[in-house]
Amino acid sequence: MTTLSMSDHSRDSAGLHYVYPVISRRAGGVSVGINLNPNNACNWRCIYCQVPNLTRGAAPPIDLVVLEQELKSFLHELIHGDFMAQRVPLEARRINDIALSGNGEPTSAAEFLQVIELVARLKHDLALPAHIKIVLITNGSLLHQKNVQQGVRLMAKHNGEVWFKLDRASKAGMLLVNSTVSSMEKVQENVSHAISLCPTWLQTCWFALDGQPPSKQDEEDYLNFLREIQNKSAGNDDVKLKGVLLYSLARPSLQAEAPRLSALSEPQLEVFAMYIRKLGTVVKIA
Repeated sequence: MTTLSMSDHSRDSAGLHYVYPVISRRAGGVSVGINLNPNNACNWRCIYCQVPNLTRGAAPPIDLVVLEQELKSFLHELIHGDFMAQRVPLEARRINDIALSGNGEPTSAAEFLQVIELVARLKHDLALPAHIKIVLITNGSLLHQKNVQQGVRLMAKHNGEVWFKLDRASKAGMLLVNSTVSSMEKVQENVSHAISLCPTWLQTCWFALDGQPPSKQDEEDYLNFLREIQNKSAGNDDVKLKGVLLYSLARPSLQAEAPRLSALSEPQLEVFAMYIRKLGTVVKIA
């Protein structure tokens, strides 16, 4: 059995269809992943994505019975078995969250709400520690849909968080990095939906392309986006963004652009983080 590491987020590390454990840099411990896109389909195509054979599309039908069996048995093994001792480095032997992420956009699953209901029920039935979060890692493009909003609202009642992907804050930037066409007004609207329903972080991958870091215009676009979000939530702490999760590349891309990509150093990330903090926004670098 191989030991889990931050550099390997393999979806088959536990030999299961939907459930997989990873050591998350941002979580600071074991994150129990739920992969609702085992078909490797996503409605975006981020150029830094580590998913093999990525295709455009949505999640397939989810077998909720299999998912419940896998998640229940794996959580029991983490708590009562020897998985932690055998597979997890000593400093990371804590369950931090149950995360809906995987090989595509999780909110594209028609059963998204039922999945959140299932996870919430198991948290209660297994008497999991209160600190364990339900985390949704999402590109946010489907936050306008009713069933997605219902699921996110339910997450908030069970120590949930939304990690909303925002790698660039311009139409051209999103087309370049995420291969998607979207107006920034629509993105702001979906961020506002998320913030109003559940504690929300922006998750931002900041990296070099063809040896060049994001431009000054990229930085200013991003900071202006944050200002707009702050203006919308002014005077209402209940709909305030929690902050920004800023990171760079940690694992190799499996997309055609891979040779053009490179990670930024922590000092480079800190410079951009400083500008964000000057706006009064919390930044975590991982």
